[in-house]
Amino acid sequence: MAQSVELLLDEPAEATVRRQWDLLADAGLSSERRSGPEESHRPHLTLFAAEAVPAPAEAELPEVVFDLALDLKLGALMMFGPRRGRFILVRQVTPSVDLLALQSRVASICGAEPDGQFGPGRWSPHVTLARRLTTDRVGVALDALGPTAGTSMRTLVTRCRRWDGTRKTAWLL
Repeated sequence: MAQSVELLLDEPAEATVRRQWDLLADAGLSSERRSGPEESHRPHLTLFAAEAVPAPAEAELPEVVFDLALDLKLGALMMFGPRRGRFILVRQVTPSVDLLALQSRVASICGAEPDGQFGPGRWSPHVTLARRLTTDRVGVALDALGPTAGTSMRTLVTRCRRWDGTRKTAWLL
């Protein structure tokens, strides 16, 4: 899935997630933190991802996210998996009516497969903290983050971007 449409967190929420990436990386885990600065790599909430975004969708997406202002809640830590013996550690995003409506509209415009992970009722809103955690490292990850890591926090989302994973570039919609 080299192409995506993503919501960007506000500065306080982004800073919190980046601190969590750092804690995981400092514990020797496969955090989302990168070794060098990459402006395009930042905490986000993916609304849609696929191998391609159709050209008509590219033209329509900016209008869909114009005047975006979503008050979202980052919540508990959650695990996806296991897949091939590995887990993904995420912060759950509490789904609101407005968030679900936006995701549904973006997924529909982009041609999401109805039975795929971005299809109606199948999407799990989250912000990724770490990938490829083996069973024996899950406890290490939770210890590294500490007991308040999943404490809920609010974020005001006002920006949406397109990510082109093939070219490693991102732009605001």
